[in-house]
Amino acid sequence: HNLLRPETVESLFILWRATHDWKYREQGWRIMMAFEKFSRVQYGYSGIRDVSAVPVVHDDAMPSFFTAETMKYLYLLFS
Repeated sequence: HNLLRPETVESLFILWRATHDWKYREQGWRIMMAFEKFSRVQYGYSGIRDVSAVPVVHDDAMPSFFTAETMKYLYLLFS
């Protein structure tokens, strides 16, 4: 499952702020591009039921924490 949870991105943001090591921004960029490639749907983003399945099967839901937290930490990571 990919439930669009914020914990990994939040950790990357905190580590970036603490160390200014660019590897954390690079990992955040890869996550953001993966969201765009695999989770983007017509009207937003959707979780993925099985990340090993091809083609991707979306769970047809975008939890409010995705924009409230996940996207917020991506924004802060690159701002």
